[in-house]
Amino acid sequence: MPDSSTARRPLILLANDDGIDAPGLRALARALDGLGEIAVVAPMAEQSAVGHSITIRDPVRAHRWPAEAFPSASIAYAVTGTPADCVKLAIHRLLPRRPDLVVSGINNGPNTAVNVIYSGTVSAATEAAILGIDSVAVSQDAWNQTDFEVSGQWARRVAGEVLRRGLPPGVLLNVNIPYAPEGGIRGVRATRQARARWEEVFDERLDPQQQPYYWLTGTFTPLDDRP
Repeated sequence: MPDSSTARRPLILLANDDGIDAPGLRALARALDGLGEIAVVAPMAEQSAVGHSITIRDPVRAHRWPAEAFPSASIAYAVTGTPADCVKLAIHRLLPRRPDLVVSGINNGPNTAVNVIYSGTVSAATEAAILGIDSVAVSQDAWNQTDFEVSGQWARRVAGEVLRRGLPPGVLLNVNIPYAPEGGIRGVRATRQARARWEEVFDERLDPQQQPYYWLTGTFTPLDDRP
């Protein structure tokens, strides 16, 4: 349990869908150091595109994660479940008290348009909003990059504003940050989600026993041209 001085600090829960070992999560924990008491509860393995699914027919286990993985965190757990499971379990069982803020990310790749339906990153923040807790989902608009430092700086700015100002009930922020050098981002603007969809292809392949299986591929297609 935290001491009395720590307990007065805001408790910030970090989650994601890329898994407990994801570089974006580690960068987020570093970036938010000092804003409050940090707790990390994230999936044991990658859970990208699982949406808001929750586990109801299998046990969910939480494993203490080594402190050296998240030096700024007071506790860290890896959970054998989905991002929404992580937030539920953290709030109801794992944390010493109810968090003041949930920040999910930093996701590897953007979460815009229809992707907010599929995204485990956004769903972790959505679960917090459902439970009445201010929340932010943070994504970096680039794939397969390991440098999240600039995105972390902007995540800290947004998280700090939410801690100071709060959010309306039932509202979360879905923040997408361009992959840019330090000083290359001009600011933050509230916008709307575009209309878009995936043009999907199920690639048929054969396993070693010559039985068919299918691998989902596709391209992301915008459907409107408004700002």
